[in-house]
Amino acid sequence: MCNETIKILFKRVGLIFVVSWCFWGLCGCERGDGQGNVEGVKVDYGDSEVYSEGDMEEAIGVILEEFRTWEGCELHKIAYSSDDSNNSESIAWLNDLVEGEGLEGDFTECIMFTSEFHSPKEDSGAWNPDEEYTGYEWWLARTDGGEWNLVAWGY
Repeated sequence: MCNETIKILFKRVGLIFVVSWCFWGLCGCERGDGQGNVEGVKVDYGDSEVYSEGDMEEAIGVILEEFRTWEGCELHKIAYSSDDSNNSESIAWLNDLVEGEGLEGDFTECIMFTSEFHSPKEDSGAWNPDEEYTGYEWWLARTDGGEWNLVAWGY
């Protein structure tokens, strides 16, 4: 019984560490010149029976890494879609996408988020200038609890 309690304690401490580290990454980063701004982004974890907040934080970290390359954009919100997106049809679709790029598609899990962000005030060529985008989708996949891969994003 005592060993069981210690294991649970270590798991909880580990989860707190991961969540704290990811929260620092979400809120503690400063905006660099010409980069996408992720400062102050609101995260809605929704209600999942499939993924823990730690799983979601790892996926969100991948999204933020990509978003930071979007010059002049400002991310406002990321929201977990639902457990319904993790189905065999979505996994097959994501595997087909990576195979089309000449990569090996062998994913067993997927997760989808939506986001809200604001485009640059000046015309960047990629976005309508000074516009709020909502419902923008981010699809990530992984194999058996491995690392998340950003496979598709857009509408």
